[in-house]
Amino acid sequence: MKSSKRDKTEGKFHQMKGKIKQVAGEISDNPKLEAEGTGERVAGVVQETVGQVKKVWGK
Repeated sequence: MKSSKRDKTEGKFHQMKGKIKQVAGEISDNPKLEAEGTGERVAGVVQETVGQVKKVWGK
């Protein structure tokens, strides 16, 4: 699998996992879990963007 495609796929996975953690933190009234989920979701967005940039630049 090309590096760009792997980054985009892993980015989507981290976004989904982060959203689940975020919602679980909201439901269970656990701000630490909610913040962890938000951070992971944002990291996933960044990783997906890196994959898109790599695709444009052909890496």
